Amino acid sequence: MRHYWNDMGMDGWGYTAAGLTLLVLMVLVAAVAIALFRRGSDMHRNRTPAAEQLLAERFARGEIDDEEYRRRLAVLQDTKPSGKDR
Repeated sequence: MRHYWNDMGMDGWGYTAAGLTLLVLMVLVAAVAIALFRRGSDMHRNRTPAAEQLLAERFARGEIDDEEYRRRLAVLQDTKPSGKDR
């Protein structure tokens, strides 16, 4: 019975294969992280038009009047940070 305590029987090709496997796994993890980050930023970017659409639908159904619609639309389209907490 032969024991491989020192190098587990790996030669140069074994170390090369292990290194390439590790590299492929690292690239895969990075690709998944980038895809999740982009998806999250896309969801954040698309939030305002959906809110504006919902507001327009409420106005069209008559749930809010013209003044309320314009006031809330101005708040949604305001990109400057205000001094008060929201």
